Amino acid sequence: MEDPRIDQEKTRRLYNPYHDLNLPHQHRAAISIPTVPEFLFQEEARVQRRSWGENLTYYTGIGYLAGSASGAALGLRSGLSAAEPGDTAKLRVSRVLNSCGAEGRRYGNRIGVLGLLYAGLESGMVHARDADDWVNSVVAGLGTGALFRAASGPRSAVVAGAIGGIAAGAAIVGKQFVKRYVPI
Repeated sequence: MEDPRIDQEKTRRLYNPYHDLNLPHQHRAAISIPTVPEFLFQEEARVQRRSWGENLTYYTGIGYLAGSASGAALGLRSGLSAAEPGDTAKLRVSRVLNSCGAEGRRYGNRIGVLGLLYAGLESGMVHARDADDWVNSVVAGLGTGALFRAASGPRSAVVAGAIGGIAAGAAIVGKQFVKRYVPI
């Protein structure tokens, strides 16, 4: 059996924070830092995905940020197009800012809720199936679309569910394409 200290030495590297400063009396002390993530339990180190809480925070935050940015861009366009010939600059700026804030908030909240639903459903599928594959993502997309539009009626929920499933499948295919063909 191998000595565990040897394995630790392979996963650490020396770092000298002063090497670029060119000081006359440069400190020679190097810090030993890990090169791999540290986990409290080995089971956590084997898992290659985010926890459900991290997933929830990530998808909700990304959704809100993307929705707010796109909504603000649409608000900018509508605010600029609503300008009237006799308006002062102060009134035009106020109209643009109000429009950007209102549209950004509206789109941010909607897409943030989509991210929240998707993350919850995907994490629930991983837990229920005890497997992490593309099926979880597609089913989560289907469920997200259906739940988001359920109040508009069953036909709208089915159409939105189909769109959500197709979007999740397209995202998986796009991710695999980028991994395989796009050099990073």
